[in-house]
Amino acid sequence: MSRFWSPLVHRLTPYIPGEQPKLDKLIKLNTNESPYPPSPQAIAAIRGELANDGNGLRLYPDPEADHLKWAIAAHFSRFAIEPGQVFVGNGSDEVLAHAFMALLQHDQPVLFPDITYSFYPVYCALYGIAHRTLPLGDDFCLNVADYRPANGGIVIANPNAPTGRLLPLASIERLLAANPDSVVVVDEAYVDFGGETAIALVGAHANLLVVQTLSKSRALAGLRVGYAIGQHELIAGLARVKNSFNSYPLDRLAIVGAVAALADEEHFTWTRQAVMRSRAVLAEALGELAFEVVPSAANFIFARHPAHDAATLAAELRQRGIVVRHFALARIAQYLRITIGTDEQCAMLVDALREILQRQA
Repeated sequence: MSRFWSPLVHRLTPYIPGEQPKLDKLIKLNTNESPYPPSPQAIAAIRGELANDGNGLRLYPDPEADHLKWAIAAHFSRFAIEPGQVFVGNGSDEVLAHAFMALLQHDQPVLFPDITYSFYPVYCALYGIAHRTLPLGDDFCLNVADYRPANGGIVIANPNAPTGRLLPLASIERLLAANPDSVVVVDEAYVDFGGETAIALVGAHANLLVVQTLSKSRALAGLRVGYAIGQHELIAGLARVKNSFNSYPLDRLAIVGAVAALADEEHFTWTRQAVMRSRAVLAEALGELAFEVVPSAANFIFARHPAHDAATLAAELRQRGIVVRHFALARIAQYLRITIGTDEQCAMLVDALREILQRQA
């Protein structure tokens, strides 16, 4: 603790991201990164931006990232999205941070599930926002009827992180209709792996903000590009916060790389479908080892073994150079969250778990 810290800093409990271990020959299945490289078109666009010895990097990027906003709007043209309904930032975490500050600071508490992305309570603490968590069902499903109490906003990850459970679009529409005076933020970091985006509902619901990222299904976690889509009033609020904090949120390489990645539909389709196929195979293999696997619409699965401690399993895997995510939290302490890797990586994981379970039997 430092005597120079402001009182707020002493009260904060920062978010702890997934470990980025520096181990040789590591099978890294703990942070939900793509097992496949990004679009070749994105790489080519970044290289093009670095032409002429990178001379363009001496200039500031477009503070509004208009080229990217147009590309995102075009990608969702089937929903009649306009560039003015798009907000961009350094990854969806930054976009969410701006949303908490701009749209969720009200007298009533923000509502979100008790099992969800652990950054949400961190934002609340940082910005002095009261919040209330509502328990998911025993099957980790969200009950829309629980979200009827007076609130200052609602935030859900869909599919849920870390469980992978998906809330159907019809349920999100009921949630919006039941809370017309509250902003509902739908965090869709994993929606491309089996969900249906709520962007389809933006035109009919002024209180909906949908947040997505290019880190997962576009394999650009290292580039840090996220965005939100909503009606103009919500986007204007986000822009006011952004322009009071950092008027240049995205650099030149991120903008051109993201635009190119969005245009490469073939690469996107191939990689997401490959992940979904591998997810099904891995879930079946874990089931054969007596794991209980939660149905997932994300690029990870959430599983427990009724006869073996999750923390012990995670430690044993790490000794074999395989890293998965374990959360020492109430209700989920016996679960492992396992990122979907390549087929080879998933097979090595299953082989290691089989060996561990046999040795502990």
